[in-house]
Amino acid sequence: MALSELELRHIIERSFLPIQCKCSIDSRGDISIELLDRSTGSNMAARGIPRSRFESCREISSFVAQMRAQLSFGNGKAVAGSSARA
Repeated sequence: MALSELELRHIIERSFLPIQCKCSIDSRGDISIELLDRSTGSNMAARGIPRSRFESCREISSFVAQMRAQLSFGNGKAVAGSSARA
C-alpha cells in the first residue's frame, strides 16, 4: 500500500529533525526538499525527486542518511535525481 502525499511529507520532514525541513510534492509527483540546519547555518535543496523513489521506509531512510551526510560535510553536491545547493 502506497503512502499518501501527506504521510510521505510528514515522514520525510520528521526524519530530518532537529534540522528544519520543508517537503513539497508537485502536481507531477516530483518531490522538493529544503533543509536548513540552524546550528551551522548550512542549507541544501533537492528538487525533482520522483515520488516512486520512496516505495519503502528503507528507501526513505537511505535518502535521509545521504542528505544528512551531504549537509554535514557542507559539500552541496547534488543528490541523484535532484539538484542541491549549499
